[in-house]
Amino acid sequence: MPTIQIGRAEIAYELRRSATAGERRITVTPGHVEVMALTTDGDDDIAGFLDRKRQWLFNTMRDMERIAASRHAVPRFATGSKIPYRGRNMPLTVRRSDAERAAVTYRNGFIVDLPHWSGDDPDQLVASELKHWLKQRARRDVLDIAADIGKRHGLAPRSIRVADFANGWGSCGPEGNVLVNWHLIFAPRKVLEYVVAHELAHLRHRSHGREFWDYVGTLAPGWEASKAWLDRHQTMLAAEFLR
Repeated sequence: MPTIQIGRAEIAYELRRSATAGERRITVTPGHVEVMALTTDGDDDIAGFLDRKRQWLFNTMRDMERIAASRHAVPRFATGSKIPYRGRNMPLTVRRSDAERAAVTYRNGFIVDLPHWSGDDPDQLVASELKHWLKQRARRDVLDIAADIGKRHGLAPRSIRVADFANGWGSCGPEGNVLVNWHLIFAPRKVLEYVVAHELAHLRHRSHGREFWDYVGTLAPGWEASKAWLDRHQTMLAAEFLR
């Protein structure tokens, strides 16, 4: 593994090359430094980049060590925390980056890259970025599910979007505007499919009579299991997580 000498400290780092990255980048997690280089970079390009980032890298590693040593309790949104996503608790990794903006990626777990200006207690920033990412993913999933059901069954809501709900998981207004609670991104996808199907069924049947539930079964076969899961876990999904 290559190293860089900063004062008396010799810092090992993992070098990766990317054909899609638009710029070089350094990310720092406890005990690990990763340098992302361009595929066209030669040794001199990488050495020059690291030399320009020498002081930033030293300060960032020193700050992370100091924070880790002084922290008595694990924050809610630190490396090692678990984030519920589609019915599973997925690991969170929080890294320091030399970028100007925070970024969230998902690869068998959540990775949040914090910008260089984030402070010693970045919980609020991490929570905000995760909430934004999850709401956008919920919106994408809801639109995909609604489009699939609508195409197969000739259902066309006037609008469909995700929102925060004080109570309930979705609604379908008399004009055909569908709302779905974004917190359903924490539930298994089958549960989200059931809720979307439930609201789309109201385009044909406004009440919750037998005809309505029979129609839900047409849109989402096996919906009973999803409803039972939602009934069992509704307290967890309705919690103040990421509010």
